[in-house]
Amino acid sequence: MNDAPEPPPARRRIPAWLGVTARVAATVGLMAYAVRDIDWNGLGNLLAAARWSWWLAALATTLAVQVVAGIRWAALARPLGFDFPRRFFVRRFFEGMFFSLCLPSSIGGDVVKAVRIGSTTPLRLLAACSVLADRLTGLAALGVLVGTAIITRKYTLGTAAAVAVFAGLLAAAVAGFRIVLGLLDRIHAILPEGSPGRDFVARLLPYRQRPSLVLGAIGWSFVVQIGGAVAVGFVARALGVVEPLATWFTVVPLVALLMVLPISIGGFGVRENALGFLLRGYGVPYETGVAIALLWGLCTIIAGLVGGGLFLLERRPLELAAARAAAGH
Repeated sequence: MNDAPEPPPARRRIPAWLGVTARVAATVGLMAYAVRDIDWNGLGNLLAAARWSWWLAALATTLAVQVVAGIRWAALARPLGFDFPRRFFVRRFFEGMFFSLCLPSSIGGDVVKAVRIGSTTPLRLLAACSVLADRLTGLAALGVLVGTAIITRKYTLGTAAAVAVFAGLLAAAVAGFRIVLGLLDRIHAILPEGSPGRDFVARLLPYRQRPSLVLGAIGWSFVVQIGGAVAVGFVARALGVVEPLATWFTVVPLVALLMVLPISIGGFGVRENALGFLLRGYGVPYETGVAIALLWGLCTIIAGLVGGGLFLLERRPLELAAARAAAGH
């Protein structure tokens, strides 16, 4: 009689295609819901009367914002040993945008960015840490702006009080980073001398030893968020909507925070519903808000296509060189 315990049943993994299908369905469903009551003739007339010079300004601002985001990532990755020029990181950042838009899965552009700057598995893990740090500093700045906007609007605060709220939330975010980074020293001390894990954590210690790295990245993130709000303000002006910058500094970070949720592909559907709903509170008709969101999304698509073009232009010379080398043998 065999008394050996039975092995635990294998855990069923969710098929990858199911996650892809769910995100595609969510994107289609959200977009359908956003335009459910749209007057298509009115929307067409609105777009036909658009002042496209303002939209081109929005597109230029969007592209400039991605360049700044790439510089922010470079500031976090180079101290970890990825000693590439800033333009290298900017190119990789645009490529990541492209893959985030065209891959309806959980892989996304962040993984592509890590793979593109790391040549081995350990280096790719380290690169992933730089991408994560880049994401977290961006979310910290976004959270500070969203928190300030919500508190200021709810309690009808004046400028001085709003600045105080902003400073308090920023101080809390910085303190949170300091606490988390402080754990790196403890983890490094616990791990055995000469172990791969200890060596890996040691590569991350610049974040702990040089707080200015994280502070600088948060500063760059505020530039990114402000640039994004200005770009949407330009899009609105293209459609005849003139609102003070304070409106866009309030609304756009809220929408951007919602778009971080992995619900739809590229945030489409989430952007249109959220912007249409929020702008109604400022007296902007719902269909106009949706039109602003659509043109904002078009700017994002074009920025992603720039990344796709950069990826293909770089791959083509590599493929030709490989073919010539093979022919030589």
